[in-house]
Amino acid sequence: MFLVPKFLPNPDGSLGRRNGVTCGAIEHKMGIKGSATCVLNFDDAVGWLIGEENKGMRAMFTMMNSARLGVGIQGLGLAGMSYHNAVLYARERVQGRALPTTGADAADSIILHPDVRRGLLSMRAFVEGARALATWVGMRIDVELRHPDPAKRQEAGDCVALLTPVIKAFYTDLGFESTNIGLQTFGGHGYIREWGMEQFVRDARIGMIYEGTNHVQALDLVGRKLPEGGGRLLKQYAGELAREVDAARADPALAEFATPMAEAAGVLQQATEWLMRHAARKPDEVGAAASEYLRLFGFVALGHMWLRTARVATERLTTGGALPAAFYEAKQHTARYYFRRMLPQVTALHTSLTVGADVVMGFPLVSSNTHITHPCLPDSYHAADAGSGGWASR
Repeated sequence: MFLVPKFLPNPDGSLGRRNGVTCGAIEHKMGIKGSATCVLNFDDAVGWLIGEENKGMRAMFTMMNSARLGVGIQGLGLAGMSYHNAVLYARERVQGRALPTTGADAADSIILHPDVRRGLLSMRAFVEGARALATWVGMRIDVELRHPDPAKRQEAGDCVALLTPVIKAFYTDLGFESTNIGLQTFGGHGYIREWGMEQFVRDARIGMIYEGTNHVQALDLVGRKLPEGGGRLLKQYAGELAREVDAARADPALAEFATPMAEAAGVLQQATEWLMRHAARKPDEVGAAASEYLRLFGFVALGHMWLRTARVATERLTTGGALPAAFYEAKQHTARYYFRRMLPQVTALHTSLTVGADVVMGFPLVSSNTHITHPCLPDSYHAADAGSGGWASR
């Protein structure tokens, strides 16, 4: 890592001549209109080495891992704002008749339409579950940094390291999806700038690229975090999850949550075992399955938090809590939606990733000099020979 100043210092500390670093261009990006990111040109520039030689990447990741958590929270924040705006709009917007009809007016609020409500509940279940997981990981960071017991610090650090790529990628993926649902709730108004919903969509999109693309996060998860310490990180987290399931199973009222959570945890274990077994023989399996595996992991991690939430909400309704009963009942309802309508996606993800890499890498890559002429394509555009149906190498 290097410090490259705009002006070179004179021996007496005063500003000297202009250094060879200049701003070549301000980048005009989709969304994030206030960003000052730019192109920097280094022409015969003088820089000073910071830290140890050839250890810059390691130093950079101190910043990167923190930033990855921050980017994940950014995706969550945009999803949360989009959700709250969408709920307010859906309550006020009157259009069409709900089935069965309420019979009250000529039209009903769109929040009464099942598909609108499904979208809003998907946003809510993600936002509230993701907040819980982010808080839980934040508490682990405190333990990692400040607990007097080195073993406890190590255990907490393992948990944070394992979940960092999950939070970064899963939160930005579902954060972007949530802002799209929010825009969809507004219908045509969602495309009009004065409502603000389209800005959330544009701002949320870059989170999937920031601090390492989400596929890079998935590769980090399966390529580094899973094998680390002979699987130590995942074993510790699996133990946390198992203890939560056991605690929920002690209360018959929580069976509707504990049972699907235990099944999803089993699916994660099966996917992990399949990936580790096949990746050792064929590296392509890691790249082909990594993103689906991370998404599967993300749904399980949110399920973990929703199980904790459902357990606490049930206890508070029985023993009394600081908040109104309606608050805890809403948590139970949202948890029920998550476990019945969102968590089952882990089964499809497991089926998809265990198909293997052949259906991905088996598609033919064809070298061809054949040109496909089209008025909208430049002459330099090279495409595969029409008879081959493959992709041309370029």
